[in-house]
Amino acid sequence: MSLPLSRPLRLGTRASPLAMAQARLVAAALRIAHGWGEEAIEIIPINTSGDIIQDRPLAEVGGKALWTKELDRCLVDGRTDISVHSMKDVETIRPERLVIGAMLPRADARDRLIGADSLAGLPDGARLGTSSPRREAQVRARRPDLEVMLLRGNVQTRLAKLARNEVDATLLAAAGLDRLGMHAMGTPVDDMLPAPSQGAIGIETLADNDEVLALLEPIDDRATHDCVDLERAFLLGAGGDCHSALAAHAAPDGEAILLKAEILSPDGRETVAGELRCAVGDHDRAAQLARDLLAEASPALRARYAA
Repeated sequence: MSLPLSRPLRLGTRASPLAMAQARLVAAALRIAHGWGEEAIEIIPINTSGDIIQDRPLAEVGGKALWTKELDRCLVDGRTDISVHSMKDVETIRPERLVIGAMLPRADARDRLIGADSLAGLPDGARLGTSSPRREAQVRARRPDLEVMLLRGNVQTRLAKLARNEVDATLLAAAGLDRLGMHAMGTPVDDMLPAPSQGAIGIETLADNDEVLALLEPIDDRATHDCVDLERAFLLGAGGDCHSALAAHAAPDGEAILLKAEILSPDGRETVAGELRCAVGDHDRAAQLARDLLAEASPALRARYAA
């Protein structure tokens, strides 16, 4: 089959090992779907602010836009044709000029605990490293005695800090570990809801680029796309941001989708949880679930959200 354009399709991605692995998954899916050879796609690594700034919590230095703004600029400037994202790192409100044209089939959405067989198995006062407000709140809710410490960096950096005993344990996304070939690393945590969109890879392009959107259509996994869209609608309904400790996960349930979610106080002392079964594409009900949970929350917790 001929090349998709008069030149290779240019795929923009963050330059971290995990991001590059995800970009290769997208490239492979496109090549299989269209019968292309290796020369049909050029992967372009792009250094993002989120990869460069490693000494402060994400929320203090610009939030999720630190992972996307450089990739967005390359799309808009015509330097790339598509961007590959971990969907949990993509802001809920995106520029109108851009659209998520496809998502690959979702991987394991759970977290894995590294450094112990279970949270209960960690000794009193153990140090658990994370940069996620959601993980911190969930850990504090279960083990208030633990010392939760800031741990930023890519997967390899975090594991290296664990190996140097800078922390005693950490939580990482199972999907990322699997994509890096670390299938046996860590213990799945089944009783903690993940971040909205965790485990999903999204492919973004210009909203008016019909040629590229048509190329993406065959690799779009609709079940993943529909579930992630509901999770993102919940996040938008809550008015959550990078400071927010909230979790959500949607899964097909017959002809409908089952959405489970929770909102937590930063110290984990308050958790408001709920679920609903709704039709595919019913984003209003997903957003309403967020508002309903906030209505049940204490005034102090509710005040942390913009809904």
